[in-house]
Amino acid sequence: MSLYPSLEDMKVDKFIQVCPSLSTSGKLYPELSEFMGLNLSVDALQVLSTTVPEQTSGALSVHSSGMNWAAAPITGGDLGVKRAEIRQGVREVVLCKDMDGKIGLRLKAIDNGVFVQLVQANTAAALGGLRFGDQILQINGESCAGWSSDCAHKALKNANPERITLAVRDRPLERTVTLHKDMNGQLGFIFKKGKITSIVKDSSAARNGLLTDQQICEINGQNVIGLKDSQVLDILNSSDRVVTVTVMPMVIFEHMMKRALICHTYLKEPFSFYS
Repeated sequence: MSLYPSLEDMKVDKFIQVCPSLSTSGKLYPELSEFMGLNLSVDALQVLSTTVPEQTSGALSVHSSGMNWAAAPITGGDLGVKRAEIRQGVREVVLCKDMDGKIGLRLKAIDNGVFVQLVQANTAAALGGLRFGDQILQINGESCAGWSSDCAHKALKNANPERITLAVRDRPLERTVTLHKDMNGQLGFIFKKGKITSIVKDSSAARNGLLTDQQICEINGQNVIGLKDSQVLDILNSSDRVVTVTVMPMVIFEHMMKRALICHTYLKEPFSFYS
């Protein structure tokens, strides 16, 4: 299967949203078979299937475009879930530049594809829902296949500051888990360097199917990759009683980190480091 899902399907999906009676299938997008050189064939997914369980009880399904894409908490708001939306398909993101002509995004070319390497907090890219590991398929209607990192950044630099349209494919094999703090403000899991190492018995984390050997990627839709554990803990402690945690298997995360060459020093670079 091609590395690139069909952009035509994304356009068809938009048309079906207007005319839902034309839909003949509940799933429009092709399955991922490869991601940054990682085999995601059916056989490979069977091996990984034990690390990506279905969302458990205690949540209310939310539907979008005929697909069950997330789970909102029965109690509390669902803002965190909406910010952490995962569709595993192709989506369109429209951004605009700030007063400095930046959108807060850094891209990297990997295997003839263009991927999100870093997203700066509270920028257009972050508010638009772009995350580390997402694949950029098009910039303003032009295919990114075969582009270099410099070519991708140049396209963003030269783009109309008032409207930049990106076709994006979400990173694979991640999920959101909605947790509730107990009377002591605890969620019931322990992590080290962003990796979940222990689950407390009879806690919200245990009841909602959170697993060990998972990497914490976002909290309430906010990126925490590259942050120190103390910073992640501060975000958890300052969150409301209902917390949405986005996780992915360590085998996927470690592969992505290795290919994207992410390191903490990047986070210390000035804003001009980003497109």
